[in-house]
Amino acid sequence: MRIARIATGLGLLAALLVPGQATAEPAAPAPRPLNLVLDGRSFTLKNAFAILEGRPVSARIAPNAQATMARTRAGALEALESGQRVYGWNQALGPLKDRPLSPEQAEQFQRNVLRSHAAGVGEPVPDHVARLALVIKANQMARGTYGVRPELPQRLLALVNAGVVPRMPQIGSLGTGDLQPQAAAGLAAIGEDAPVRYAGEEGPASALLPKAGLPASFTLKAGEALPIVSGSTVVAALLMDAVRRATVLADQAEGAFALFMEATRAEQGSLDARTHKERHIPEENAVAARLRAMVAGSGWMTEEGRKRLDPENYEPRVQDAVSVRAAPHILAGLRHVLADARRTLVREANSSTSNPLVFRRKQGTGYEFVMGGNWDASIMGHLADSLNAEIADVAVLSQELSGRLLSPRWSYGLPANLAGGMPGLNSGMVQVQSVAAALIPELQVRATPAGTLSRPVKDGQEDHNTMAMASARHLHENLDRLEIVLAVQYLMAAQGIDLIADKMTGLPLGPGTRALHAELRQYVAPLGDDRYMTPDLERVVALIRNGRLVPPPTTTRP
Repeated sequence: MRIARIATGLGLLAALLVPGQATAEPAAPAPRPLNLVLDGRSFTLKNAFAILEGRPVSARIAPNAQATMARTRAGALEALESGQRVYGWNQALGPLKDRPLSPEQAEQFQRNVLRSHAAGVGEPVPDHVARLALVIKANQMARGTYGVRPELPQRLLALVNAGVVPRMPQIGSLGTGDLQPQAAAGLAAIGEDAPVRYAGEEGPASALLPKAGLPASFTLKAGEALPIVSGSTVVAALLMDAVRRATVLADQAEGAFALFMEATRAEQGSLDARTHKERHIPEENAVAARLRAMVAGSGWMTEEGRKRLDPENYEPRVQDAVSVRAAPHILAGLRHVLADARRTLVREANSSTSNPLVFRRKQGTGYEFVMGGNWDASIMGHLADSLNAEIADVAVLSQELSGRLLSPRWSYGLPANLAGGMPGLNSGMVQVQSVAAALIPELQVRATPAGTLSRPVKDGQEDHNTMAMASARHLHENLDRLEIVLAVQYLMAAQGIDLIADKMTGLPLGPGTRALHAELRQYVAPLGDDRYMTPDLERVVALIRNGRLVPPPTTTRP
């Protein structure tokens, strides 16, 4: 269960609309359907993100891909007739792979494969991830190497087009393919009693498919069950969703840092383009450039600004702490892994990831089956672990920065505990900061790479497992935690700015930080005397979750 949903209980942006602080926005127009013609080669992350953001989908297999699939299917059946023994077609699976199957057993075997593999438990993947997983699976089938009929991916897409969402349990997959979650989706697609959601109702597919205007059943032919479960499309969909979420959080982490710099009147030298150019890391150059744009023209981050709090005792600041000076590099680490993940995921969505695959023979005529390990999700799993490590590091940085704001010495003169009234009588934001500190060990534990924890199973037939599903689940849990940690930093940095604003009269904030501060203050008032703080923090978490604290377009990523 996702921690942010537990921690806030908000109902997202609707919970932000507090009387006297904000007004309800007009309802957005219904999004236009995303029309997809899948050919197995041209699916993009833009397509994926549109699905993940809730765009209705109208998808079909391209005519040329259907023709390729039909030719491959005919060639696969000819290869079987010539006597080739093939895993999952005329041979059983896993430890029973040496057991032959007769043609008469093929249809029952397809159902049995899905039934036996649909053993997952726990909370299903979110609906938007399930929809994307089905689209990716259909796109991969469209490459024409799985040996399935074109009708099979069209059936999967029919569910997506009609708004039917299979419930796909997250626990049970070892990352060596998506056996359990995709088996549940496969049972739903053929009209068995696996649960689906449609039009706000949840129930067995056998009952809800007709309500959605779909045929109640679909019969799988020889070799069509294994391609449904073989591959790592659920891991890919979860990782795409993590990349989407992490990108928005990376933007907001940069905004939170810029707001912190204003509150502490930080030295701008650490953002100097010459320094970052010498490191030869493109993402670092870009982060520093965005930060410079956010604080451009700031009067607070100058010698004049730094003198204002205590002119009589002011001494020039030589340099800020490591967390401030190295922040562009730390934040660039997240951007660097995100770039790697994007490249990998585009490739993954347009690849053949099942086993076996069907190819034209290199010599002679006809087709042949080739057994391999293309279902393995090691690279995606390790990318999820790497991304999780970067998410945890950004959270640690954010918590360290918010902790500095509590200390008059570490914040260069901000009131103790960011108390708005009399310190002592008022405790300020010390316990708000403790929320972030409490989450850091949880983040660090969940950032342990699951991809190093392989377990042999199935009588040694699967003796190496990537654990990529665990990596993806832990990553999303830590993204939930990062939302809260960043909300703490935003809330405290804005409070720091408000507490000294009178002394900074006549000195402007930068354009990006001024806009971020104004957006936050639409929903949360500055803290004067102590008050019930949970609602304040929950509102900022909801702002983060809805991307409302992304810096203005002129200062965000290209």
